[in-house]
Amino acid sequence: MAAPQQYNWHKIAESAEDFFWQENQLCELQVKGKTICIARNGDQVFACAHKCPHAGGHMAAGFVDALGNIVCPLHRYRFSLQNGRNVSGEGYYLKTYPVEIREDGVYIGLEESRLFGLF
Repeated sequence: MAAPQQYNWHKIAESAEDFFWQENQLCELQVKGKTICIARNGDQVFACAHKCPHAGGHMAAGFVDALGNIVCPLHRYRFSLQNGRNVSGEGYYLKTYPVEIREDGVYIGLEESRLFGLF
């Protein structure tokens, strides 16, 4: 049985209103050397890889559809913001990151790096 995923939490904003949202309710930011796409759907904030796994389109140039999926601007592949599943049927997976809105700010969880067999 796999161990539960461990995250290092990083504060990325004081509130959801502090992001530089584009009209499409998407933006990109740097967190610990990673470029992350941030998406807003209603009052929820999501985080995912900034490039589409199919052809590398910048997800922040796409849009969030009426069902809450992020849509790549290049070929219109659709991905669930909640789990990264490709909902348009092409079989790709978009990396997602957990986001928590806490009293003191907005946080993103990045996986703890684990080094096996190096010591």
